[in-house]
Amino acid sequence: MRISSFGLRIHFAFFLAALCSLFFIGSSLRLAQAEEPYASYEEKKRQANDIAVNIVVSGLSCTCARFTEDMRNVLNDLRPDGLRILPVLGVGGLQNLKDVLFLKGIDMGVVDEDNARFLKQRDPRSYGNIEQRVQYITKLYNSEFQVLARNDIKSYDDLRGKKVNFNLKDSQTEVSANFVFEKLKLDVVRSNYDNDEAIQKVRTGELAAMIILTGAPQASFAKLKAEDGVHFLALDKDQLAGHDLKPIFDYYLPAELTPEMYPNLIPQGTTVPTVANRALLVAYSWPENSPRYKKLVKFVREFFGKIDQFHDPARHPKWKEVSLSAEIPGWTRFKPATDWLAEHRTVMAQQAQQQDFNAFIANSDKSAPRTQADRDALFREFLQWRDRQARHQ
Repeated sequence: MRISSFGLRIHFAFFLAALCSLFFIGSSLRLAQAEEPYASYEEKKRQANDIAVNIVVSGLSCTCARFTEDMRNVLNDLRPDGLRILPVLGVGGLQNLKDVLFLKGIDMGVVDEDNARFLKQRDPRSYGNIEQRVQYITKLYNSEFQVLARNDIKSYDDLRGKKVNFNLKDSQTEVSANFVFEKLKLDVVRSNYDNDEAIQKVRTGELAAMIILTGAPQASFAKLKAEDGVHFLALDKDQLAGHDLKPIFDYYLPAELTPEMYPNLIPQGTTVPTVANRALLVAYSWPENSPRYKKLVKFVREFFGKIDQFHDPARHPKWKEVSLSAEIPGWTRFKPATDWLAEHRTVMAQQAQQQDFNAFIANSDKSAPRTQADRDALFREFLQWRDRQARHQ
C-alpha cells in the first residue's frame, strides 16, 4: 500500500510529538530523582543533629569511657525524635572541663569534683563564675587514687628522689597527684607518660611507680599479676606515721582498693587504704529553650528515668555508686536535673531507703526475710540502725 506524502508528514508529526513527550517525561523523572536525594539528605542531616548529644571523656581505658558506653547502649534511640549518645575521647581532668566550656559541639563531660576549684585557683579572672557556665547533672562514681609501685618500694616515703609517673599533663591524675605529693612533702622525679607506656616502664624498672586516679578496677591494672613484681601503696596513717594526712582527707574521700577490684594483686582478706575523688557528669548551661538546652532536657529525663537499667550485672560495677540526688559543694545543679528530682522526690526517697535496707542486710549476719512478719521485724531493726548511722555522720 502506497502512502501519500501528506500521510507521511502526518505520521512523522505524530512520531515527533511522541518522542518529545517521552523526552519530557524522562527529563521530569530525572529532575525528580535528582531533587529527591537532596531533600532527603538535608532532612536526614537535620534529624541526625537534632538527636545527638556529645560527652567528652578521658582515654579508652578510663572508667568514664565505659560509663558512656553503657549510656549509649541503654539510651540510644536512632528514630527521628530519639536520642543518640556520642562519647568523645578527650585528654581528661582539667581539659575535659575546659572542653565542655569552650569546644563547639561538646554538650557534656565527665570531670572530677575538684576541677572547678583548681581552675578558679589557677585563673580566677577567667574561671571565677565557672559554676554558672558548667553545671553538674549527677555524681557518677568514686575515682580512687591508685599508686602502683615496684615491690622494693614499700611506702610513699620510699619514692623520695625516685622516678614516678604522674600521667599526662593536666590530666586529673596529675592534678590530684600534685596536691597529694605536695601535702606529703615528697620530692620525686616526675614523668608524664600515658598509662600503657608507664606500666611497661614500671615493670622494667625504669619507673619506681606510677599513679592513676580513676574508678577501680582500672582496665590496664586489672591485667597485671603479682608475678609482674608490682603492688599498690597504702595511703594511711600506719604507713605514713610521720605525715599530717588531715589536709588530704579534708580534700578527698577515704577509700580502699579491694581484692574484688584487683584479685591478682590484692590478697583476699586485705585492702589497700587510699583516697578518692567524685566523678561528675556535667553539662554546658545553654540558654533555656535553645535547641541544645532542649536536647539536654531530653537526655536528663531519659537517663534519670532509666537509671535502674544501669544496675544490670552486664553494666560496669561502679553504677552502684551513682547518686542522682547527691549534693556537690561548690557546684550548681543543672536545672533540668533539679526539676526531675523535684518531680520524683517520693520515688527517689523510696529508692534510697531500699538501697539503705539492702546495705543493712548485706552488712549484717542476717539472711533475707522469708515472711512478712520477718520483714517487718527486720525493717524496724533497720530503722534503728539507720538512726544510729545518721547520728555518727
